[in-house]
Amino acid sequence: MALDRPGPAGHRYFLSALPFLVMAAIVAVDLLQGPSDEFLPVLSLGPALASVSRRAVPTALIGALALGVGFLLAVGGNLFNSNRGITGLITIFGVTVACVVASAIRERRERELADVKAVAEMAQQVLLRPVPGHVPPLDIAVRYISASAAAHIGGDLYEVVTTASGSATRFILGDVQGKGLPAVRTASVVLGAFREAAYDAVDLPEIAARIELSLLHQAATEEFVTAVIAQIGADSDVIEILDCGHPPPLLVRNGVISLIEDPDPGLPLGLGELTVSRRIPIRVRLAPGDQVLCYTDGISEARDKTGTFYPLPERGVLLGEGDLDDMLDRLSADVARYVGRKLDDDAAMLLIRHAPGRAAEGVPGVNAEESLLASGTRVRSDK
Repeated sequence: MALDRPGPAGHRYFLSALPFLVMAAIVAVDLLQGPSDEFLPVLSLGPALASVSRRAVPTALIGALALGVGFLLAVGGNLFNSNRGITGLITIFGVTVACVVASAIRERRERELADVKAVAEMAQQVLLRPVPGHVPPLDIAVRYISASAAAHIGGDLYEVVTTASGSATRFILGDVQGKGLPAVRTASVVLGAFREAAYDAVDLPEIAARIELSLLHQAATEEFVTAVIAQIGADSDVIEILDCGHPPPLLVRNGVISLIEDPDPGLPLGLGELTVSRRIPIRVRLAPGDQVLCYTDGISEARDKTGTFYPLPERGVLLGEGDLDDMLDRLSADVARYVGRKLDDDAAMLLIRHAPGRAAEGVPGVNAEESLLASGTRVRSDK
């Protein structure tokens, strides 16, 4: 089965017809100007153009056609009495052989690339599994954009896990320092540890500690991971956020965009041994309809041609009402337009919306404690 070339169907048809059009044009010019050995070698353009888009066998057949046409022109013009006529046919044959070899090599490399992409997609399904669209009380959507041209996975990671009792939903979004296979290996360690710990850990600091332990035992490199680890109870409107050296999440509330900044963010995962203090999450109270966007620096540090960072807080207006997947599509497209080229770094986004089962009846009055929670005040987890 021939490998499809990228591009519109009309482009593919033009490439398929181009060798025949060129050879037909050469024959027409030769017939109009009379017998000449000057146009004979030019027929080798037929197999040369065919090798760009066709497999080896069709390229060889087009080369044979070029030889046949060249032979007829040579006979009709009595060109066999000239050494240049014979040389022209030899040129067509030689170019055909070279093009068949080149086509075979190209075809093999395309198959290898297709195999690499297939393996990458399978690895992505294992490492970055699809997340549920709704886990009470949250609607959830994710996007992942790899900076690699040959694969769809990299050093960014995300996961959503419900606790064993079903009382809370926990999620992580992180970014491995580094690129390539070492970053993928480190991401797999973090995801494996999170999936196990998030299921039964007492609190977020314990999850972070168990990830740290896994990195210490399994990671073969000195890479570290910035991450946001968070949780919200099934019947709660308070989200706990543990910032491990990661860009602060974005809060969208009634069209107002703000950053959920930890006044004292912790060190990235993998560097916890450099401090003796225990990681402490912050807590933020969410109203129905509030949205929280977690993202990696592939988004916030995307630059345009002048080197200016992507103004994510200003673009938060794209996260309005409607389907979360559509919002992330709009935001991803906006980043691509702003950069004007392929992203230099992997990018991941995880968007949640507080969507409790009951209909929203307005935000209740805020007392002193709720005011502290809404501002993202640090509290020690008592779970």
